[in-house]
Amino acid sequence: MKKYITSKSDVMGGAPCIVGTRVPVDVILSLLKQGYTLKKIDKMYPWVGMHKLEGVLDELAGKLAHGEDNQTILQA
Repeated sequence: MKKYITSKSDVMGGAPCIVGTRVPVDVILSLLKQGYTLKKIDKMYPWVGMHKLEGVLDELAGKLAHGEDNQTILQA
């Protein structure tokens, strides 16, 4: 499975971000919570791309389903 979420101390203070970008995952989740669609978010962040946006959600869902370090996931 390709990894779409990364966290590096020198990028956005270590906040979980979409790989290859400085877009924090929590921003994407917040937008979804506010009712934005992935299509609208894709238009807001065209350099990210729909493939990565969908990959982030799939990765988070997979981690939750497999019980992987839920504390880290909740920080995102």
